[in-house]
Amino acid sequence: MNINVVVLRKGLSVNMRGATLLNMMRIPSITQLRSFPFLCRKVSNNPHQHGSQNGTQASPETKDQLLENEPTEEEQRRLKKKPSECSVLLFPGQGSQFVGMGRGLLKYRNVKDMFGVSQKILGYDLLSLCLDGPEGELMKTVHCQPAVFVTSLAAVERLNHENPAAIENCVAAAGFSVGEFAALVFSGAMDFAEALYVVKVRAEAMQKASELIPSGMLSVMGRPQAKYKHACLQAREHCLSLGIKDPVCSVANYLFPDGRVIAGHKEALDFLQQNSRKLHFLRARPLPVSGAFHTALMESATEPLRDILRQVELRRPEINVYSNVDAKRYMHEGHMRRQLAKQLVSPVKWEQTLHEVFERTQGQSFPHTYEVGPGKQLGATLQKCNMKAYKSYTHVDVTTHDD
Repeated sequence: MNINVVVLRKGLSVNMRGATLLNMMRIPSITQLRSFPFLCRKVSNNPHQHGSQNGTQASPETKDQLLENEPTEEEQRRLKKKPSECSVLLFPGQGSQFVGMGRGLLKYRNVKDMFGVSQKILGYDLLSLCLDGPEGELMKTVHCQPAVFVTSLAAVERLNHENPAAIENCVAAAGFSVGEFAALVFSGAMDFAEALYVVKVRAEAMQKASELIPSGMLSVMGRPQAKYKHACLQAREHCLSLGIKDPVCSVANYLFPDGRVIAGHKEALDFLQQNSRKLHFLRARPLPVSGAFHTALMESATEPLRDILRQVELRRPEINVYSNVDAKRYMHEGHMRRQLAKQLVSPVKWEQTLHEVFERTQGQSFPHTYEVGPGKQLGATLQKCNMKAYKSYTHVDVTTHDD
């Protein structure tokens, strides 16, 4: 049995094998994910893709070859297109989830199959959680990260149905935090099932780390004179005065000019809120998350993520995919393994990523940009970072559909 499930790139598809074996899966190992039913990308004949089948890192010689290989005919074809004929896909992260997301995607081919396989991998009914909640359960880190990941790739199905040229002519993708995994699946660098299992492990590890110390995240919008790093330093000094050992308070997300998310110990965030006027903050609002993501407080979550990343197969992306860690393109599988683990304890450089993706010479046109997944937060950041690029922005709705 071989059922096509998701078209991710022209000539590449995701497929499900041996559906009758689904009931045999409980907590899947990587071997089970490969030999039992799962969604996987059909590897194309791209000569760049020499990722190890057993998850071990490529040799230095292979890495050099990956960097030095000439572009394939497909890559050359896309490079020759005018920017206005190309597209960029943006994949949202945790915080974009809401009850009802995905309802507008169920009529599109294979979306129900995606959620069905997800249920076997995760061990719970993800579709029901997305559609009906309860909201308290959907908001939990362990649930919302897989939910955003699957809903975003389901939104790709809608985009492919309504505008296949946007998929065919896509030249770049970027994802915010957990959205990076959806971007890598779309690019052909990871298989759907293995990526979802990695997201599951990642979310569980982050949830566990967040429960060790009272912590959180603060959305901050500042005046031009605001000094975010100095504000974090003052907050850490305040924590030291309270007897807190090794306090953490740092910028976790760079969103747009004068837009940041600061994360750390609860006492540090309380200090920032109480002194927001002195610190030249126009707004300092707590985010509904369980921990200080993308800071040193997530250190305990990195080893489980590194371990699972060693086991999965990775390939060089077939389009440009940008890392949250440094806003640079992923080059090879070893690079992806290192950066994806490092991302947990590093700030998300989203503003820098948008500059990298959309930087161009004066008068050069911009690509069409599609936000695929719940919410429109990434579109809002693009509007603040690059209004010219935003004029070609479209959100792919996940709640309604055109009859």
